[in-house]
Amino acid sequence: TLSERILFYTGKIHEIHEVRGKDGVGAVMDSMDLEREKGITIQSAATYAIWGDYNINLIDTPGHVDFTIEVERALRVLDGAILVLCSVSGVQSQSITVDRQMKRYKVPRIAFINKMDRAGANYDRVALQLKEKLGHHAVRLQYPIGAEDRFQGLIDLLSMKAYYFDGENGEKIREEAIPADMKDEAELRRAEMIEGVANVDDSLGEAFLMDPDSITEKQLREAVRRATIALKMTPVMCGS
Repeated sequence: TLSERILFYTGKIHEIHEVRGKDGVGAVMDSMDLEREKGITIQSAATYAIWGDYNINLIDTPGHVDFTIEVERALRVLDGAILVLCSVSGVQSQSITVDRQMKRYKVPRIAFINKMDRAGANYDRVALQLKEKLGHHAVRLQYPIGAEDRFQGLIDLLSMKAYYFDGENGEKIREEAIPADMKDEAELRRAEMIEGVANVDDSLGEAFLMDPDSITEKQLREAVRRATIALKMTPVMCGS
């Protein structure tokens, strides 16, 4: 389901089909007949997508516990991974298994908290579980605008801009100023994020001690990248 969205938004495919879809087409990454029939991934499949100036090689691995060895094989060749968590159920037993595999192969990862529009979605609770259950130094780079049926978009704490996704499938990205009533909360969270990164990155730590207000977006992005690749932190993002 996720790979299908990535391919759609990067323009590789022109319509979204659901896993185990009623239209009988099925997701593009599930090539085996059995996968389409059961609606799960059995075999890892690779593809690529181009986003901006970046060529992203994507390996879609199975989520089901019976096919853990397929995940293991894929993890050995990855530069980085996205740990996708549900905003309602949070860290599940399979998340713990995959996380253990990532740690074994020293794969840097980003955590993405999905399904923000579902009833019971709680971004902060899941981010906390990353710390408590998986022992990550989780740093939230984004903040959702609303949740559940009021989920509208997100605030990027690095650039301090609000993003909304319009159109039938959210393909039109609209960048705006942060809503006035969320400005204070965003400022607080940005300060918290800077501190979180400064704790694990020496050069940002120095800048933070000198003058936290003088830290630029460029400095922050570079520090986030360094700390993530060094496995010192996990950036947390959200969406649906």
